[in-house]
Amino acid sequence: MEFVKEESAAETCGEEEEETEERRDLVEVKEESEELHEGEEKRQNRKPRRFVRGETSFSCSQSENNSSPEPSNSFMCPQCGKSFACKRDLKRHIRIHTGEKPFPCSQCEKSFANSGDLKRHVRIHSGEKPFTCSQCGKSFTQKEGLKEHMKIHSGEKPFTCMLCGKSFTHQNSLKRHMKVHSGEKLHQCPECGRRFSEACNLKTHLLSHTGERPFHCQRCDKKFFLAVHLKTHMRIHEDERRYVCSFCGKSFLWLNGFKDHQKTHTGEKPFVCLDCGSTFTRAGELKVHERIHTGEKPYKCSHCEKSFTVSGALKVHERVHTGEKPYLCPSCGKTFSRYGNLGKHLKKSCPKLRQ
Repeated sequence: MEFVKEESAAETCGEEEEETEERRDLVEVKEESEELHEGEEKRQNRKPRRFVRGETSFSCSQSENNSSPEPSNSFMCPQCGKSFACKRDLKRHIRIHTGEKPFPCSQCEKSFANSGDLKRHVRIHSGEKPFTCSQCGKSFTQKEGLKEHMKIHSGEKPFTCMLCGKSFTHQNSLKRHMKVHSGEKLHQCPECGRRFSEACNLKTHLLSHTGERPFHCQRCDKKFFLAVHLKTHMRIHEDERRYVCSFCGKSFLWLNGFKDHQKTHTGEKPFVCLDCGSTFTRAGELKVHERIHTGEKPYKCSHCEKSFTVSGALKVHERVHTGEKPYLCPSCGKTFSRYGNLGKHLKKSCPKLRQ
């Protein structure tokens, strides 16, 4: 089996890691929708508020209707038997059974069971983010989003992987991480058969088959599948190195490169092969390694029937068919299809250097 060094490994795993970091912003709307649903259920499960005035207590239904006192939990759901002190709460609860969503969004096709959820949803369209972090200024559409964000500043990581001990700020991050250990990849590309653990990664991958790259860099004419990729690329031109290593002072353009570098100081290798116990710094390295055990060779040559475990090996092989020799000896002008062959030539056999 032929392996490609750092360049190939980086190419294989870098794409997925970058997509993983970047898609967190893209799935924010989905997570907010789930929070709205959870918020609805919490409101329906909470105890009814009771108010005390002098020596007389009364429920919310009594305060609204100004009617005579009624027994606690007097409104019962006919479908599941759950009781409510307020008729309003029962009415809202019944929508869970009926699926009724009488509050439609005027800007998209979504509808909601109550007006509060609609109000929070509309912020997605308007861009309103009323909840602002006092430490970094980042804003959020929902209070729950700000609460989760504050864990970044406090360093709180309550969700821990039981297999490797790695901890996470958010439960969804732990769920995504667990797929590294389980190898779960439910989303398969219909064009090439490549599998992905996340649906958004498959969606981005499909663009590689269509060739569509609608986002253009105005400085170098490079094109990208996603707007966020173009935004990240612009750091190259601006030489914006925002990530600085606290151990050695080295700075990085990319968060993933910074994180990988940090592991060289800590010695952390959180990705473990379940077949042989080998450990790796990056998920992409583990993925390539596991193909030794599975025999998977997803990269097929378009000129012959050969297949390869990594894309870099395929790229080198195809030069046999195309005749491409991109590596030039600066002394004698001889060209080579592999960088390693150029290195051997320079050390031992270059006639100009032996003279």
